[in-house]
Amino acid sequence: MTFEAYHQYFESIIQKSPEQQTAPYNNPDYFDYTKLNWSRMNRWLKTGKITDAMTEAIKAIDSPQQWIIITEPWCGDAAHSVPFLEMISRLNPLLTVSYELRDSEPFRINNYLTNGGKSIPKLVIRDDKGKDLATWGPRPAACQEIYSRLTAEKADFEKVKTELQLWYNADKGLGVQEELTALLLNINRAAAPATLQPAE
Repeated sequence: MTFEAYHQYFESIIQKSPEQQTAPYNNPDYFDYTKLNWSRMNRWLKTGKITDAMTEAIKAIDSPQQWIIITEPWCGDAAHSVPFLEMISRLNPLLTVSYELRDSEPFRINNYLTNGGKSIPKLVIRDDKGKDLATWGPRPAACQEIYSRLTAEKADFEKVKTELQLWYNADKGLGVQEELTALLLNINRAAAPATLQPAE
């Protein structure tokens, strides 16, 4: 689906009454968290800033790419990263972006597990022939370190959620942009034709 279709799907969940919800949104905790994610996503779409380095790297792409973003409205990490991925992708008309839900067909996440888990969001970057060039996700490395530490400490879900939220608010999308900039530069370098050195 397009971002617009994903956005509409997200909004439709928020607008349903409790008795209209299907799993997992019929769980009040999931629904409340999804409402927060809706606010976060739209806030970043309005206030998020794309760095000069990110802009330069994305505009340097000179051949078509397909970006597949696997996500879900209930995902807190996605609420913070997906808006930046979408805004970045808009900077180059050679990029085609499609959105897929983790828990619906084609269940593509099964091919892109993180440490054996279906962690999202997940960005899959492909060339125009459908060959995978790179993947990113589910969260920036610095944020992942916090998550891994808290998981090892067996921290409760509320503590994990709060600490990650604080990190994302302070980071303002810089982490995902720095990592994606490096990823795209590597792709561009790999695609560049080898330069023959003059014979001595």
